[in-house]
Amino acid sequence: MKLWDEEIEGYRAEAQALLANFPTEQFQSPDSDDPLASVRAQREAMIAFEPEASPMAHDSTIAGPAGDIPVRLYIPENPRAMFLHLHGGGWSVGRPKMSETANAHIATKHQLALLSVDYRLAPEHPYPAAPDDCEAAAVWMLENGPKLWGTEKMFIGGESAGGHLSAVTMLRLRDRHGAIDRVLGANLVFGMYDFRGTPSFYGNGGRPDFLSPEGILQAREHFTPNMSEADRRNPDVSPLFADLSGLPPCLISTGTVDHIADDSYFLAVRMAAAESPVELAVYPDAPHGFVVFPTEMTKAHERRIDAWIASLL
Repeated sequence: MKLWDEEIEGYRAEAQALLANFPTEQFQSPDSDDPLASVRAQREAMIAFEPEASPMAHDSTIAGPAGDIPVRLYIPENPRAMFLHLHGGGWSVGRPKMSETANAHIATKHQLALLSVDYRLAPEHPYPAAPDDCEAAAVWMLENGPKLWGTEKMFIGGESAGGHLSAVTMLRLRDRHGAIDRVLGANLVFGMYDFRGTPSFYGNGGRPDFLSPEGILQAREHFTPNMSEADRRNPDVSPLFADLSGLPPCLISTGTVDHIADDSYFLAVRMAAAESPVELAVYPDAPHGFVVFPTEMTKAHERRIDAWIASLL
């Protein structure tokens, strides 16, 4: 079974060249005996990589379970639907502005009222703070979308930790709110869906990657401190253990060098077995977070998402 087409195969040499010169030293965690100080340093460092602000974006707040939640909005004229975006960053770093270019593109190209959530971060706010904020934002959009933007349908999507939170939010909308029929689809990009650790977590063939087993363990401990393996099998933590039937179309994307690639493979197969519509997009020799590089493979990934969204509108 071939997991990518000839177009993607044609970009493989470029991906391999990227791995040969992978700038891993730019993304290592700062040395510190204080984990919180280390996380805060990472947050400050990531701001330097944020793209230029979009003129269509503006900041606001919505009510949340622990006070106001900051959100960033991208609202085109005459929205056709909504998009709830959840940023990445290992549940402990990142903010909506890191996805500014992609979010403005999605909002403009597809006429989607897009809201990106600045959810609470670990370790200051461990599970379930971030999922609770994301759930609150999803419910707020469903309640207010019809009067604000004339639409009651939405997409959900995010990258890395945002892919995980998107899956959790989708399941909460189904199980807690009976609103899954209002979700057009979920765009799940290189997320982690089994917090016990899948095989690729323990080894990706020694290839360069943004992630490392040590870094994943640290992020997992920040988000789910002192949880047992049984606790981490809770579907609200690890969506791979959920009932995956009755879900909207999902596009699941990963690179083969990603330390959590297996999470995407397993989730896609389990969704298919549960007869939920799912597409799996696999990018050979691509590391975790490969979309930050302006490569032909990244462009192909963006085209795949555009085509998928367009097919569901």
